[in-house]
Amino acid sequence: MAKEPIRSIKGTQDILPNQTWRWQTLETALHDHFKHYGYREIRTPAFEKSELFARGVGKDTDIVSKEMYSWKDQGETSLTLKPELTAPVVRAYIQHNMAGLAPVTRLYYIDALFRRERPQKGRYRQFHQFGAEVFGSQHPEADVEIIISAYEFFKGIGLKDLQLRINSIGSAESKAAYRDELIRYLEPYFDELSEVSQSRFHRNPLRILDTKIPHEIKILKDSPQTTEFLTDSDREHFHEVIGLLDLLEIPYSIDHRMVRGLDYYTHTTFEITSPALGAQDALCGGGRYDDLVETLGGKPTPAVGFAAGIERTLLALKSVSEESDPSQARVTLITLDDSTRGLCFSIAAKLRAAKISTEIDLLRRSLKAQMREANRSRSRFAVIIGQSEIDSGRAQVKNLKTGEQVPVQIDLLIDHLTGLEF
Repeated sequence: MAKEPIRSIKGTQDILPNQTWRWQTLETALHDHFKHYGYREIRTPAFEKSELFARGVGKDTDIVSKEMYSWKDQGETSLTLKPELTAPVVRAYIQHNMAGLAPVTRLYYIDALFRRERPQKGRYRQFHQFGAEVFGSQHPEADVEIIISAYEFFKGIGLKDLQLRINSIGSAESKAAYRDELIRYLEPYFDELSEVSQSRFHRNPLRILDTKIPHEIKILKDSPQTTEFLTDSDREHFHEVIGLLDLLEIPYSIDHRMVRGLDYYTHTTFEITSPALGAQDALCGGGRYDDLVETLGGKPTPAVGFAAGIERTLLALKSVSEESDPSQARVTLITLDDSTRGLCFSIAAKLRAAKISTEIDLLRRSLKAQMREANRSRSRFAVIIGQSEIDSGRAQVKNLKTGEQVPVQIDLLIDHLTGLEF
């Protein structure tokens, strides 16, 4: 009896060869973009001590209370596959005394994360993010640099109609005052709130502002605004941020209900959205977290950053443009008999050394079958070599797009193919 094949775990995906080129293109663009901003890449382990996320993200957040993949190792240490990236980056920043290397530290990352949440379009239980963090500056310029780095990246890869939503939740003092007032405002409506919002009411009431339920949105219409509770210095910081955005002609809207879902945020919070994603339109989110480094055991250090989903970015890109796979072979070598096989392998090696992507048949198929495969794989040219081609010293080079076929001296093949437009 045949065994059942093992399938991937729900909420995970295989990224197949016809998809990986999109990832590679995006990752290359990310490396180039952040290099121009003076950011350097950091890579952290796949798992961390669970305490890092309880302290950093907040034990009452959905991530920590419901979504983490955690276990105890043989030493009874609780470990967790990382569900977000800021806390691990902060841990590394503290552990390696990066503050001692420069007054301002600029970092970026591309990584896989894990959360046990309900899978949906563009969201998986193993998913991937990229993002950037700036440590060491409490000034609005750092907020704006982070926002611009995200906005200009999305714009640069071809996404249009981007919308920047921005808010300020102020310092920890302002945030606490707003939290208390929000609870007072929502208390009379408690019985009308959804089960999820009721569970957040005392644990993390600011998360209720993220609701997508129509009647809850209506309740929140007249709720207090975060900006009403800002201290003078908080208000001045926010005005300087939006003033710089105005100067740089970056369009934005102020969203008084946008607080972000993680406990560590203070002052500026923002999201960039794209209509290409439909109703769930967020491409990235971020903000300032001036207390997190100290919370995780470091010296008080101002910081600001953002994170974006790679899957969601690729989804948005696919809806606005269709590109061909640049990794597909440009040349297919067609061998017609046993006597030409060695020569074709030698030619293939020389073409590859000349940076010309080349495939060669490994199944000893007929001319017709090899040509069919060359067309299926979308090669641009077929180089046909049989005994008659060896005798004449000329290979047949066929343009698979136009059908045109010309003889080319075998020892001039590289020069000929290098000069062609692929």
